[in-house]
Amino acid sequence: MEVVAMELFTGSYIGGVWRDPAGGAVRDVRDPATGEVVAQVAVASVRDCVDAVAAAEAAFPEWRRTPPRRRGEILRRAFELMIEERERIAELMVRENGKVMADALAEADYAAEFLRWFSEEAVRVFGDFRQAPAGDKRILVTRQPIGVSLLITPWNFPAAMATRKIGPALAAGCTVVLKPAGETPLTALYLADLLERAGVPAGVVNVVVPEPPGEAVRAMLHHPAVRKLSFTGSTEVGRLLLREAADQVIDCSMELGGNAPFIVFEDADIDAAVAGAMVAKMRNGGAACTAANRFYVAEAVHDEFVTKLAAAMGGLGLGHGTDPAGKLGSLVSIAERDKVARKVADAVAEGAVVEVGGEVPDLPGAFYPATVLTGVRHGDSITTSEIFGPVAPIVSFGPGDDVVAWANDTEQGLIAYVYTGDLARGIAVAERLESGMVALNRGVASDPAAPFGGAKQSGIGREGAAEGVLEFLEEKYIALEIPELG
Repeated sequence: MEVVAMELFTGSYIGGVWRDPAGGAVRDVRDPATGEVVAQVAVASVRDCVDAVAAAEAAFPEWRRTPPRRRGEILRRAFELMIEERERIAELMVRENGKVMADALAEADYAAEFLRWFSEEAVRVFGDFRQAPAGDKRILVTRQPIGVSLLITPWNFPAAMATRKIGPALAAGCTVVLKPAGETPLTALYLADLLERAGVPAGVVNVVVPEPPGEAVRAMLHHPAVRKLSFTGSTEVGRLLLREAADQVIDCSMELGGNAPFIVFEDADIDAAVAGAMVAKMRNGGAACTAANRFYVAEAVHDEFVTKLAAAMGGLGLGHGTDPAGKLGSLVSIAERDKVARKVADAVAEGAVVEVGGEVPDLPGAFYPATVLTGVRHGDSITTSEIFGPVAPIVSFGPGDDVVAWANDTEQGLIAYVYTGDLARGIAVAERLESGMVALNRGVASDPAAPFGGAKQSGIGREGAAEGVLEFLEEKYIALEIPELG
């Protein structure tokens, strides 16, 4: 595919205006596969971020009064523009994130679908009208936009995480300030321009990239206009933000880290399980909160599963995202690559055996090969934290082992994967698993029409589906006294 030359948006986007950085402060955005500087983006000051909140506050009254049909039409137009410009958006993600073009194109389509889905949900916000039990009163329940919303997104899915939050917020009638990850701001800034071209009024969407973000985020969370925080990122940062948001009693939606188990029972279709594992583990190069993190494989099929998975993983050549021969791109940074390498080294020190991969390649850029580890025991360090890279540690379990208890032995509970030929067993296991989502004989569960979110310390609230809009709405009860008609 021919790479399309495109304009880069690099300023702060506040009140519909592109703002240059105060004092000329900029941040380098690097291609992690080469280390080359792709662009320099404006570093938003604390004042810029507060101004962005003020712009969203000023735009809120008119946007909330905008008819839902009109809000939906604007989101639909944004969806159409994303589809028309999917190759440009994918190129941006390849250049600033390191993922391969196939993953970037898939993300562009997935991200666009959130705009289409919420364009339809904008007109489906429901209320309720009830008779009080005593019979002499009426209970009217309506839903209204919660207000100015601060959206904080991670680097691994720079387009999809933005639209999954912007879509429902705008559909509900809220205005937003988006703070993307500093590693991948270009996609978010491009989306700001796209939304403006789709008809989003000035001030409804604002984008700022403070560096470092702590003081600026704190200032925004303490601004009295901010009534909603929607965050996707690590559990550790999520805890800090929840504490910060408590001062103003801000409504919070949290999509936090995962430690997903992938369970393969002895009656599973092994070829299907391996194919599912390749999706669950290797989507986005393993840098996904939904990535399979711990593989529990029944001892009766362990060797067959390992042989086939190692062959599939070993066939993933490394390369720049624009290289048709490259099936596995780089991680987002050398620092992230080194974290993954340390986790593998620690696992080996604890007794794990490298079946394929496991060595930092002699290549420029943040590359790490697809890696399969065996001989891992439940409770080893690599099973207790999120890997966020292309590494599959495999734990064998026998008939006497309670593999579901092992799967639940974590603070996280975002998603779990189960492969079995027995549907009744699969459903029974899914009901026991302490996770917000379960993929049964599937390697992917994410869908804009499904409620996405976790249990335990993997999150609060849901994104996508009808539930996604409700996160940006508040219920209001209006008490009515209506005289009985004769």
